[in-house]
Amino acid sequence: MSRIDAKFAELNAAGKKAFVSYVMAGDPDYDTALEIVKGLPGAGVDVIELGLPFTDPMADGPTIQLAGQRALEAGMTLERTLEMATEFRKSDDTTPIVLMGYYNPIYNRGVDQFLADAKAAGIDGLIVVDLPPEEDEELCIPANAAGLNFIRLATPTTDDKRLPKVLQNTSGFVYYVSITGITGAAEAEAGDVGPEVARIKSATDLPVIVGFGINTPEKSRAIATVADGAVVGSAIVSQIADGKSAGEVLAFVKTLADGAHSV
Repeated sequence: MSRIDAKFAELNAAGKKAFVSYVMAGDPDYDTALEIVKGLPGAGVDVIELGLPFTDPMADGPTIQLAGQRALEAGMTLERTLEMATEFRKSDDTTPIVLMGYYNPIYNRGVDQFLADAKAAGIDGLIVVDLPPEEDEELCIPANAAGLNFIRLATPTTDDKRLPKVLQNTSGFVYYVSITGITGAAEAEAGDVGPEVARIKSATDLPVIVGFGINTPEKSRAIATVADGAVVGSAIVSQIADGKSAGEVLAFVKTLADGAHSV
């Protein structure tokens, strides 16, 4: 059982919904980002989504694109991202970390080497948004064989014909993208999301977590009422972009986590 599986089993047993937070590794710099990441569990975060900085993101809106640029300019690399996970694991061996990014840096490192290094660093799962199910042999299947969950995104355009293909090698949880478009582009609406989550859950036993367009404690709570949990990214990254201290960022994260956990 992976840390992700264990976390969702624990939440399910307690009758709680999950709160997942996204932060970009190395934004605005390595030390500040590490301080924030280390503080996330104490702020109520159940699963940490750690962004891997990349020069040419496709699914990310301006807020997270700029976070990636700041991180790259501060010297962040795949190597240093894995170092950050290793540092985190020195004081926390239970909170799952999902690395979210794009395939190019992984391919450049070599899949086998990357998977060995990610596993050694304490990474539990991967979200690689530019590898569709048709490319599962590239990374998804090797990742699963290495003991890393490969988490797939489903979207409002994932119809009943496409859904089985999306789910076939997915593990850990399903990430439902609540809107069509990029991160931070629109707000999620529980009334629209609920039926889609129910449709996905009828096809899988995996938890379904909803992200994109969640930016307040109220929205976090509303989405958690119709899903197994909520993901917040851009709203947190915006706090970092505004120059808030690690303590201020974590206080904001706690309000979002409290929203999801209040269901």
